[in-house]
Amino acid sequence: MSPISIVIITLNEEKRIGRLLEDLSKQSHRDFEVIVVDSNSDDNTCLVAQGFEHALPALTVHKMQGRGTSLGRNTGAKLARHERLLFLDADVRLSPTFLTNALHELDSRKLDVAGAYMGAENLSMSYRLGYAAFNTGLFITSFFFPTAVGACLFSTRRVHEEIGGFDESIVLCEDCDYAKRAAQTWRWRMIPVSFWFDPRRLEQDGFLQMGMTYLKANVRRFFKGEMRNNEMEYKFGHYKDAQ
Repeated sequence: MSPISIVIITLNEEKRIGRLLEDLSKQSHRDFEVIVVDSNSDDNTCLVAQGFEHALPALTVHKMQGRGTSLGRNTGAKLARHERLLFLDADVRLSPTFLTNALHELDSRKLDVAGAYMGAENLSMSYRLGYAAFNTGLFITSFFFPTAVGACLFSTRRVHEEIGGFDESIVLCEDCDYAKRAAQTWRWRMIPVSFWFDPRRLEQDGFLQMGMTYLKANVRRFFKGEMRNNEMEYKFGHYKDAQ
């Protein structure tokens, strides 16, 4: 299996970045590097990440002066040494066989760009039903209007460079825009692997409210194109730890 560069964007994630890095240290596939791109955090995110240098020898922690989801991902892609890329958010959790299973799917199906499904293990029935509906939507739209979850998105350096990376002028659905543009030229599909992420986003924004926000955003994208004028405001890194 091919080596892979894993880009993780962070902003004030000292309580979560260690969990993901520990998951990566336990992967059955070992040929990878990790690039943590921090958006000038106010907490100890970088120090926590640097503490995994022994567990993850191919680890780079890069602190930016600016902030931004797309900016962070694009910065990480520029620092990557390998052709295959994986973009992750800091609050993602992965099983020990995640990379092995994902790379097998990518290689066997000769995919350039791919998305993964959201897992709902240990969550309530309402969350499981919601995730199932969301995952079904990801699968169906992958054939005519690709959408993706930027928290876990596979690409390659060639694809990334040729499509111009993530559009830094888009605040909401920049990951969906990336998948849509990539799929116009390159092989794209959802692959049957799943990741888990902290449900704080849903809990703080409201499960139904967040679902309706993304539904409304993608319907708007389908008929009118991408949102570059902050039509639907979305703040990067606004989620707080539960008290």
